[in-house]
Amino acid sequence: MLGYYISLALRSLRRTPVLSALMVAAIAVGVGAAMTTLTLNYMMSRNALEHKDDVLYALQLDNWDPHEADDNPSAMPWQVTYKDAISLLRSDIPTHQVAMHRWGGPISLDPSQNSGGEMRPFTAEARVTSRDFFALFDIPFLYGGSWQGDADTSPVQQIVLSESTNNKLFNGENSVGRTVNFSGTPFTVVGVIEHWQPSPKVHDLNNGSFNKSAEIFLPFGLHRSFEIYPWGNTNGWKPEDINSYEDQLGSEYVWIQYWVQLDSDEQRERYREYLTGFIREQKAQGRFPRPLKFGLSKPSEWLQLNEVVDGDDRMLNWLSLAFLLVCLVNAVALLLAKFLRKAAEAGVRRALGASRKAVFSQHLVESGCIGLAGGLIGILLTLAGLALVRQLQMGYLDTVASMDWLMMLSAIGLAILSSLLAGLYPAWRISRTNPSIYLKTQ
Repeated sequence: MLGYYISLALRSLRRTPVLSALMVAAIAVGVGAAMTTLTLNYMMSRNALEHKDDVLYALQLDNWDPHEADDNPSAMPWQVTYKDAISLLRSDIPTHQVAMHRWGGPISLDPSQNSGGEMRPFTAEARVTSRDFFALFDIPFLYGGSWQGDADTSPVQQIVLSESTNNKLFNGENSVGRTVNFSGTPFTVVGVIEHWQPSPKVHDLNNGSFNKSAEIFLPFGLHRSFEIYPWGNTNGWKPEDINSYEDQLGSEYVWIQYWVQLDSDEQRERYREYLTGFIREQKAQGRFPRPLKFGLSKPSEWLQLNEVVDGDDRMLNWLSLAFLLVCLVNAVALLLAKFLRKAAEAGVRRALGASRKAVFSQHLVESGCIGLAGGLIGILLTLAGLALVRQLQMGYLDTVASMDWLMMLSAIGLAILSSLLAGLYPAWRISRTNPSIYLKTQ
């Protein structure tokens, strides 16, 4: 029966091409506008670390201005100081723990491997991090692995390349053991990771939630030998005399992101006790002037605390759905006009024995066909809208202004559901047709 109703619907649409096109366009425009904003919000709010949401935690320590005490965890600094990070790395409680920050500089092939000079230096985005970074975030290696264990505290000149950087420098070959120059210093390649571009960049929301991930990775123990100043955000709450790099490392400036992996309730409890004891020790030394407090936030909680999707984005969602509702109201009017034009046909069918349910179902199927066509065109309009967003944002939202299969199916589903809702009243009206009126006129 469904096939028969679909056949009747297609014939009806062909008989009134202009009116049918207007209805399809109303659904398509509404779905296109709604799905553009819904897709952006869906992609922006995804948790790239969802598979480890119960074991990974972003760490906050409340060593901040005592005059701004607040019970809200987001009032604590998002990052930790260098000296706190070094102390925390000594703990053996977490399964994995990572201290890291953003850096960068010029990278090139070692002169002995670039005799023709065909490879020019280029600036690479770097992440200075501890050895557990790759294990904690489940980053797979194409070649090799991480640097040696003492590189977190010693100036070991080893480097891990991203797949794209390895393609630039070594044409995608296994580069483990070869040498590259970074900031004029030779580094030995110990590993190459597979393409890794989480979006949003949950592991570092301080430096652009949707920026590209690092192109190279360097050991945390290089700070003193290279006098590394972070490229990311650095914040402080009190005036300090910073006259040397050692002053920077020993200051209360926060610029290190810190993550831990705690696999069990017992491990989490032990780590909380450890952090409590650590803060009390620091208080005894005159630090941490605010009430004892720290934060351990799961990736999903971290995204919310950092308001990756803010109130303005949610408001746009509601506005786009309101626009879709306006389009549906227009579709209802057009459907009602179209169906009432077929009142005589429906009256004859009723006189010949068709039930009200059959007439209602037939016209509701026709509404669904209009919605399907509107959904397919709505997908094209959504893709065009996302392309416009990418162009206006100049690459900033390339990773999120895209549509996956789930959102494409959602667009079709939304269009069909919308058209069925729009068709309920017109289909009900036509199914209530009194056949006797039209029998007298035929």
